[in-house]
Amino acid sequence: MHHCCPIISFHPWLFLFFLYPRYYGCGLVIPECLENCWILDLGSGSGRDCYMLSKLVGENGHVTGIDMTEAQVEVAKKYIDYHMNKFDYQNPNVNFILGYIEELGAAGLKDESYDLVISNCVVNLSPSKRAVLQEAYRVLKTGGEMYFSDVYASRDLPEEIRKHRILWGECLGGALWWEDLYKIAEDVGFLPPRLVRASRISINNKELESVVGDCQFVSATFRLFKIPQENSAPRCEVIYNGGITGHEKELEFDVNYQFKEGEVVKVDKETAAILQNSRFASKFLIRPVGQKFTVAEGCGPEKVKDKIQDPFKVVEQMEARAPNQTASGCCGSKGCC
Repeated sequence: MHHCCPIISFHPWLFLFFLYPRYYGCGLVIPECLENCWILDLGSGSGRDCYMLSKLVGENGHVTGIDMTEAQVEVAKKYIDYHMNKFDYQNPNVNFILGYIEELGAAGLKDESYDLVISNCVVNLSPSKRAVLQEAYRVLKTGGEMYFSDVYASRDLPEEIRKHRILWGECLGGALWWEDLYKIAEDVGFLPPRLVRASRISINNKELESVVGDCQFVSATFRLFKIPQENSAPRCEVIYNGGITGHEKELEFDVNYQFKEGEVVKVDKETAAILQNSRFASKFLIRPVGQKFTVAEGCGPEKVKDKIQDPFKVVEQMEARAPNQTASGCCGSKGCC
């Protein structure tokens, strides 16, 4: 089975989880710089992502999984003691609760209580994607991030596609038009979404292809940051200090910015605000444009470039570089969710 979302890089601990049973999702949703973070997983299912993250945040961090399916929550809870013993933790740093991702308050989750919210091919199944993003924004601390993988459409989907039983089960019928994600995220209060990666989804079924017509689909990972307007920053030059676990020498922040240890990079105002006011702040030296760093010769700053926002444009660029690359299928006989 092909996953909807490609697995790009691996942390040494992730191999423990590849045989974990009852797993559904687009791929792995593992952001960087997780030590001591408090993380909420929307639609946590059987808990695989939560247990991976519980190791990566360490014993002083915490992971909460919320799912609307009681059977999945019960499956996830069964493995708490096993994983805590495996990780040699004195106290559990993970818990699972039953509830709806559109109504986190009803599940007892308080304002500004998490550093990160993640989601793995779940938001597309929600009847109110705006409510999901609003609730994620509410429970995030200032400087926090929503990091999530999902399926997106090249245009607003007609009712015929949205109500098609098979396409819904394959996580396509509920796909959001990617431009609507930008509108909803900014309406809720997030900074504009940052595209991390994308891959084309192939349907490989003549009957379904006739239903979707010229509409295309991608799986994509986005990151949304909760940075208040008063914390805005000028254009800056930054140097990555290195040292983030798994990204010691180079940090691929999104499709627009890659930071190599010790190199000066010019960033726009939004990126500067994120780096200054998030969990990444201690990992960078940051100076407004015009102030000088003491850097090695040949490490001068690059020009600020126009940001890519369209996941379909990223896919087209990838396909132009590797024309024989096969699109991933979504998502096997049982669907990706």
